[in-house]
Amino acid sequence: MMLPFPSIEIRQQFAKIGIETSQGSMSIRQHRADMEIETTPAKWEIETRQGELFIDQSGVWASMGLDSTLELNQRIYSQSKEIALQGLARIVEDGNRMAAIHLEGNAFAEIAQERMFQEVGVEVRAPASYPMVKMEYKVHKPDIQVKEGFLNIQARVNPPEIEYTRGKLDIYMRQYASVDIIPPQIDLTK
Repeated sequence: MMLPFPSIEIRQQFAKIGIETSQGSMSIRQHRADMEIETTPAKWEIETRQGELFIDQSGVWASMGLDSTLELNQRIYSQSKEIALQGLARIVEDGNRMAAIHLEGNAFAEIAQERMFQEVGVEVRAPASYPMVKMEYKVHKPDIQVKEGFLNIQARVNPPEIEYTRGKLDIYMRQYASVDIIPPQIDLTK
């Protein structure tokens, strides 16, 4: 339809901006820490001495009369008082028997006969007893020395390796703005 009067046609086109983006990327790597571990083990020093066994068999030798001369003389000396008292008692007894000669028998002959077979002496052997052999065992405690060990740890941290790749941002004109003015068609022939 035609308008009775001429009109101007205006066409407008808006500008369009284009934006393209891509994300940036980041990678982080970190190597393990470097460690140096140094250990010194503990040391034990144990010193032991053998036990000692003491055996005293002097009782056995004494019971056989084979002990030392000093101990033998000591034993004889310790018995001498008793032997002297026994001898004195025997002399008194014999004297009493001889004094009673008028009562019965021949006391002199009887005493002589008894003395002929009588053993008089000192006992040089010690009496046997239990235990005749004495034993003693001496234990020596061990000497234990402990030298402490140690642990030395040195750690070196490796720094992280960071890589970053930038993202893109492109801004461009996808469409420019424009204004089109279309003049009316005028019929000049009329």
